[in-house]
Amino acid sequence: MDTTTSFSAAVHAKCPRCRQGNIFIGKAYGLKIQKMNETCPHCGLRFEREPGYFYVAMFVSYAMVVAELVTACVGTYLLTGYMDGPWLYLVVAFATALVFAPFNYRYSRVILLHWLTPGLHYQPENKN
Repeated sequence: MDTTTSFSAAVHAKCPRCRQGNIFIGKAYGLKIQKMNETCPHCGLRFEREPGYFYVAMFVSYAMVVAELVTACVGTYLLTGYMDGPWLYLVVAFATALVFAPFNYRYSRVILLHWLTPGLHYQPENKN
């Protein structure tokens, strides 16, 4: 019996139905372009549920970017002694968005598949 939790499967970008197959080919950070498997290599689940399905992941990514930028800019504000100039904050915001882009791309899709898709649930016995 597999004891992989939903959270653990999401962190490792595993299939939401079988929690064993990889959603993405390769690592989150690397020099290669982020590429998704079309189907789960273990259970055969088609990840793109319908045409345009992953457009919703864009909104999840927006929420993630806003949280990251607010955190980075507030942290910068506190660490720099309440500096008034806007340029440091713009550089920090741009660098934060750039560094977290691969993470946001990958995990916005994982969050959409694991927790925001109705009717897609864990089925460990499903092999087709």
